[in-house]
Amino acid sequence: MTNSWRHRLSSVRGTDGFKRAPAEVVRALPAVLLGALLNVLDGISYGMIIFPAAGVFAGLGGVGVSMFFVSAVVSQLVYSAGGSGFAGANGSMMIEVVPFFHILAQSISAYIGEDRPEEVLATTMVAFAFSSLLTGATFLLLGALRLGSLIGFFPRHILVGCIGGVGIFLIITGLTVCTRITEDDFDLSFETFKFLVLNSYNLVLWLLPFFLAVLLRIITHRYHHQLIFPLYFIIIPIIFYIAVAIGGIDIGLLREKGWLFDMGTTDEPWYKFYTLFNLHLTNWGALWDTLPTQFALLFFNILHPPLNVPALAVSLNHDVDTDKELVAHGYSNILAGALGTVPNYLVYVNTLLFYRVGGVTRIAGFLLAGANVFLLVIGTGPIAYIPVMVVGALIFVLGIDLVKEALWDTRNRVNRWEYITIASIMICMTVWDFVIGVLFGIIMSCCFFVVQNSQRKSIRALHTGEAAMSTVRRPGAHRAYIREVSRQTTIVRLQGFLFFGTITHVEETIRTLLDGPALLHNPIRFLVLDLAMVVGVDMSAAEAFVRIQRILAMNRIVLVLCGFTVDSAVGKALKSVDLLEMDAVEVFTDFTEALEWTENAYLTAWFLSRKLEADAIALPGRRQTVDTDDLSMSATPRRSQLLEVGFRTIARDGYSDTPPEVQTPEEDREPLNTIFKAFSSYGPLDRETFRPLVRYLQPLSLPAGHVLWTQGDAPDGLYIVEGGILRAIYQFADHASPTYETMVPGTLAGELSMLSGLERNASCIVERDAKVWKLSVESLKRLQAEEPDLAREFTQLVLKSAKLDYDILLTALASRQ
Repeated sequence: MTNSWRHRLSSVRGTDGFKRAPAEVVRALPAVLLGALLNVLDGISYGMIIFPAAGVFAGLGGVGVSMFFVSAVVSQLVYSAGGSGFAGANGSMMIEVVPFFHILAQSISAYIGEDRPEEVLATTMVAFAFSSLLTGATFLLLGALRLGSLIGFFPRHILVGCIGGVGIFLIITGLTVCTRITEDDFDLSFETFKFLVLNSYNLVLWLLPFFLAVLLRIITHRYHHQLIFPLYFIIIPIIFYIAVAIGGIDIGLLREKGWLFDMGTTDEPWYKFYTLFNLHLTNWGALWDTLPTQFALLFFNILHPPLNVPALAVSLNHDVDTDKELVAHGYSNILAGALGTVPNYLVYVNTLLFYRVGGVTRIAGFLLAGANVFLLVIGTGPIAYIPVMVVGALIFVLGIDLVKEALWDTRNRVNRWEYITIASIMICMTVWDFVIGVLFGIIMSCCFFVVQNSQRKSIRALHTGEAAMSTVRRPGAHRAYIREVSRQTTIVRLQGFLFFGTITHVEETIRTLLDGPALLHNPIRFLVLDLAMVVGVDMSAAEAFVRIQRILAMNRIVLVLCGFTVDSAVGKALKSVDLLEMDAVEVFTDFTEALEWTENAYLTAWFLSRKLEADAIALPGRRQTVDTDDLSMSATPRRSQLLEVGFRTIARDGYSDTPPEVQTPEEDREPLNTIFKAFSSYGPLDRETFRPLVRYLQPLSLPAGHVLWTQGDAPDGLYIVEGGILRAIYQFADHASPTYETMVPGTLAGELSMLSGLERNASCIVERDAKVWKLSVESLKRLQAEEPDLAREFTQLVLKSAKLDYDILLTALASRQ
């Protein structure tokens, strides 16, 4: 016994508990009477049909009732002893799996042959007990491994379809019980229709209990008191026997005509079912042959508690651990199997009614277990005096409820495909059998899952590089050049799980982009695939990417992959097909880095065309650009466009055409050259106008790793970058990943916080040895006092530059969503 169970039991048997026991017993009596009555109704309706009613199983209705109550007693004791977190939990036989018991019994009878009845019965009893052991072991394992919540992920509509199939089975069973025909004789044929409908006597036998079932649901639709259900089925036999007494009808005649159950002349003891066990006569081959049905039964069994327990917890406003409840179900079912009876579970409706009538303590649960023992010991003799219409009405009520739950209640709650799946499962279970129905439902669910997910858009966005720029601050001329030539960058942002059903659309879209006329109209140099929102890639999708890369390589287009790490699920999938090692494939962890790399490639192409060193604009710590052969300016549409745009933007900017690293430094050129590089794109500038600004600037040489400021610091000035690289780090929230912004020569840093006087909104470090010109807060004040016109014009240029920089930063932040 576990410590938690000892603790729960100690709360029942402690000194205070014994003092309160008499009062608790009195308060629990109404709930115990209601719980016992519900078990009687379930026992005579569902216990009676555990076995098929024909062949070697004829006359075993009483045995089924005894097995029902043994299973109910076992589960009730386990739950009340502390196994369940619900003090007033009601346990009972798992009635939804009765159809599987019939399949087990009939398959064993067919395997062995009805000429050996004792062998058939012995094997069937072992099969029923084995189903309890298998169910209990599975529940115990799921609970011990804390996997209860995983079962909740199983498609709900498949379970609903199975429940609907059980409902149809119960309606058919109600017809067979009321008209005394066997299940083997019942089929969907005109002969059966004539027997049930065109025979007036048989019509009355089943139509009366069906009418009683419908009448009960009409009453409960308007009135919702919990005692209506049990009182209704108490009143029916009373009225029946009053009518019999008034008419003076002989009981034997009623039993002969099918109005009462024919239980034989002997009063069977409750333990008779144990006499049916005989391991020597058990046919293990037949038992092995039932394993597929056993696993289908197990599959159906394990779906109920993980769904019922949370629903009951919500209804009772009581927090419980689903995994502990599964462990309790494991113990109760293993014990039931050891005692040779059928599976059990915590009954949602019975427990809810039990609580509402006052059964909120474990004492009430033990009293209900005692009441079940009393009902078990009485035996099955009284069943011979229960009108068949009562049992038929009970079976019809549950059957109608389950069919209504499956077909009517779901009509506005599920989509069309799910509803078709529910109806198809019910049809398969009715026409063929339950195992085929469950398998068919799973197969249909998988097919519809593929179809539905294939219809979802895997392409989140498709645009050229004009609509997105990296967070690298660049001189205005460089940005103008990049914005135009980025038309040669096509960005495809993907989402969801990429598999054989969704990758087809992606591949077709990319092939369309590479179609001859489309490629001539819009030349592509880089195809950027952003996989940041992709949760996984299957083998078919990974191989599709390989095909895409081969097509791109034929057109001399570089494939740029970003948004994942090599050791992530996406990275491993692409690495498994050797995509990441292929030529003309570049991989980056995020989208901004990928854009930064393509922008550097475009700048490198321009500077190479001008016989300059590409290293002047390559950023440190990142891979260099593509081969110079790919960047040459020979006559192709792509390269012609780069050349034409470069002459219109960078070449016209006399101060930014040549990177500062390759110029001969002269005292009168700096910092004016850097200032003009930063602001020349905003309009014509006069060198003499800005020359007085130099005396307010302080030159600084900063080593790599130096921290200029940290987020939250008070501003000390703005910096104009002449050489090297600065990097700003924005941390907007604790849970969000940081955003990086790079400042290259010819850009500003720290300008907005300095002009506004507000604290720094980012940290800034030197990424590569840098030379900067600092305009301190004090120097700005002197500039405003001594050179107000120059200060005003300089401030306007700074604000123009800052506005563009922050627009790009905000765009980058928005693209992360």
